[in-house]
Amino acid sequence: MACRGTARRIALIVAAVEIDIRAIASGGDGVGSLPDGRTVFVPRTAPGDRVLLRNVRAHARMARASVATIVSPGPGRVEPPCPHYVRDQCGSCQLMHISAEVQHEVKARVAGDALRRIGKRDVNDPTITAAPQALGYRSKVTLAVRGNRIGYHVLGRPDEVFDVRRCLIAESRVQELIDGMRAARRHLPTDTTRLVLQRDRNNGLHITVRTATTQVWSGARALHADMARQGLTVTVWWHPEDGAPRAMAGSDDPWPAMVFEQVHPAMGNLVRVDAVAALGALAGRHAWDLYAGVGDTTALLIGAGATVDSVERDRRAVAAAERAGSAGAVRHTGAAESVVRDLRPPDVIITNPPRTGMAGEVVAAIAATAVQRIAYISCDPATLARDVAR
Repeated sequence: MACRGTARRIALIVAAVEIDIRAIASGGDGVGSLPDGRTVFVPRTAPGDRVLLRNVRAHARMARASVATIVSPGPGRVEPPCPHYVRDQCGSCQLMHISAEVQHEVKARVAGDALRRIGKRDVNDPTITAAPQALGYRSKVTLAVRGNRIGYHVLGRPDEVFDVRRCLIAESRVQELIDGMRAARRHLPTDTTRLVLQRDRNNGLHITVRTATTQVWSGARALHADMARQGLTVTVWWHPEDGAPRAMAGSDDPWPAMVFEQVHPAMGNLVRVDAVAALGALAGRHAWDLYAGVGDTTALLIGAGATVDSVERDRRAVAAAERAGSAGAVRHTGAAESVVRDLRPPDVIITNPPRTGMAGEVVAAIAATAVQRIAYISCDPATLARDVAR
């Protein structure tokens, strides 16, 4: 059946189609081929699976589908440990049906493929360093709120939310916040859209209530008191749509809840240490620390004997870094693309941009230096590879 009058033509294939899954794409979907040769992306499949498809939606050059039946499982398929993953079709995790070993192979291939295909570099797939623990690591979760339901979106159905009981990837303290909010949801404003629950690096607990409007919320103190009765000392924040977050109960300090932090602290620490070590001997050298955040990497660079130009656009993060000290750093508040050309010439550079990668002006400024080594910490292999190619 062809859809007419739309910008993009999509055909719904109703005949039974059985295919083999050969790989996993960067977004987590399995990859196979339809009988006509078009690549098809299928969520919740594993390499080596043979599956019967349903809801095949064929576009001009590719297709998307879901699984009707797993005819035969691939060698890496496992029973997901989280009951929400299958029962509620939780859309938050993508690979929980695949063994840890195969997940590592998938991630290595995705990174290597991006560097070869987009970055135009002849490299092997990288070695994966496993996290200290596969579950219970997230220090921050964002839950959707729909009516009485507080949870995650259903896979492929962003308008639907299921009520989460236990999130296996959340730290125990964050899980306590989930449990507490389920009991205290009556205090939330009626236009709540999301809850951000987190434990900060100082072990403080935070609840940020995101709302669709700026209508005044008077229930924050009642929420704070309810959580206290449950044994949870929290700071309650209100963040209205298009407004600034503000502390409503428990504290008025904007640090650290409103400053970006890695949600997997253990791996964040490992990455920073490895990145600084990759720069080589640093005594007497000058470094740029771009997208420096709260200054953790800057502190490591100074500890290794370097002087540092530290660049971060978030004033709150810079204030937190200054509060922590680190003599030897010159801190610059502003976008990297606005600041980078005014910095002292570097011997080495470490850059840790957001998922979107570095601005073109930053790449050009780095290319214009005589820098000896660059360590690039990336959230996305595709934008890393793009910047490498630039």
